[in-house]
Amino acid sequence: MSDPATSPQPGVPPQPTLRDGDLVLRPWSFDDVEAARLQHDDEIAHWFGFPEAIPPAEKQRKAIERWHADYADGRKVVSFVVEHRRNLAGTVEVKQRPDEVGELSWAIFPRHRGQGLATRAVRLLIDYSFGELGLSRVQAYAEPQNLASLRTAGRAGLRREGIVRGREEARGERRPYVQLARLATDPEPTSPLGFRAVLNAGLPTKRVIAQGLGRNSAGGVLLCELTYKREWDLPGGVVDPHESPAHAVVREIREELGVDMTVAGLTAVNWLPAWRGWDDACLFVFDLGVHDDGLVQTATLEPREIRALHWCSLEQVGEHGAAYLTRMLTRLLHPPAARIGTAYLEDGADPT
Repeated sequence: MSDPATSPQPGVPPQPTLRDGDLVLRPWSFDDVEAARLQHDDEIAHWFGFPEAIPPAEKQRKAIERWHADYADGRKVVSFVVEHRRNLAGTVEVKQRPDEVGELSWAIFPRHRGQGLATRAVRLLIDYSFGELGLSRVQAYAEPQNLASLRTAGRAGLRREGIVRGREEARGERRPYVQLARLATDPEPTSPLGFRAVLNAGLPTKRVIAQGLGRNSAGGVLLCELTYKREWDLPGGVVDPHESPAHAVVREIREELGVDMTVAGLTAVNWLPAWRGWDDACLFVFDLGVHDDGLVQTATLEPREIRALHWCSLEQVGEHGAAYLTRMLTRLLHPPAARIGTAYLEDGADPT
């Protein structure tokens, strides 16, 4: 049988060899069968879902035949050997989709790991995908626990876009995968802008909520009776992306109560642990000042979210509000002498 590296089909250009100093991406050869299969290990088998750590020689040979056929078929899959200083070190490939999108995958063999070869190889493959294949987007998928692949993707300029739940079956169950992608128009990952974009996409985010503490002349607290949960709560809501918490509380009160209020200052920041399926959040509580009792009758309520408004004593807050709200308002309305001013709280109480 002829060697796939030297047998391009009519109409398909020969598969090139790509270089980055002492690192080379070249077409597979049947001469690579033993060197490749004997370097597979449990880690590769684990992440790729292979049934055995060391594949049989015939299985490796058939894989090379398949990569050759896929390349000949309009380059729908382009698979390269990763060679470092003339040693077979791993493999990278791109699968083309008809919408100018390519899916990347890679593996580095054990004794070549930890040298940055995966990053260099994937960057070469991305340059080839955008340049020679004319793709506009490349993407990759990695399990959240596969930290090495996630680091490689980031260093190659792929940005995290989210979690695809149950994307495919692995180790007997459908598992979630992190989706990462890079566009042809993205800045190079080695540039300051490209580096910041990749880092920003991968940093953790935390939900931010802005609420207001409004009172009447008798010391009652303004609470909203809500349509979507049984607990009454302070007016306010979730802060939109790129929106300040102070702006958010004014906007939410205008949208949901039809009332314009002014923020007088920050009363507390309260960290809320995960609750009823919601992730943890930071709650900013702003002072809305003192208002007339008639506000609860004159407000124009958003009927899909607000059923009614109430002026509540702390005893009534305890009857109708969540436990953390009662703790928080008790702490804010009757602060210890040594804790006057803006409070930092956790789950409604001073942290211990």
